[in-house]
Amino acid sequence: MKKPCQILILIFVFIGSFSFSVAAQKDSSTTIILVRHAEKDTTAAGSTQMQADPPLSAQGKIRADHLVSVLKSYPIQSIFSTKYNRTRSTAMPIAAKLGVEIQTYDPSKQADLALLLKSWKGKTILVVGHSNTVPGLVNLLTGSSTYPNLGDNEYDKLYIVRLENGKSTHEQISY
Repeated sequence: MKKPCQILILIFVFIGSFSFSVAAQKDSSTTIILVRHAEKDTTAAGSTQMQADPPLSAQGKIRADHLVSVLKSYPIQSIFSTKYNRTRSTAMPIAAKLGVEIQTYDPSKQADLALLLKSWKGKTILVVGHSNTVPGLVNLLTGSSTYPNLGDNEYDKLYIVRLENGKSTHEQISY
């Protein structure tokens, strides 16, 4: 009588261990969503500061709002943006919707940001950057040189990088 009972216990222990292992693997995957800021207002007149750090155009504001619906299925827990008006304004609608504070990063320290993002196991993170930083950060995260800088008028690209068990997958979509 003991043998069937012991076998049953072993089966339950095995199933429990397997389930815990699968859950641990799922928790260790990291999803990083990267996007260039939305369209900037290139007609903004005024001070030199305004020209160096323009706001979003009307189209850019629409795109920033649209980003909320595009990313609605992702459980974003952290949002990173450069200090510039156009990147912060792109991130604001989704940050407000999710109640997540926007953290500022230095775009000249891409390698540091990549290391930080890779260390956040089990998280979903949004990074808003620039035409010359977002593709480079995707390349750093994936160990590839797949993506060139974006053109001056390319605002519709979104990159999704998934990191799990030392491997990465990535895709580029238009929104």
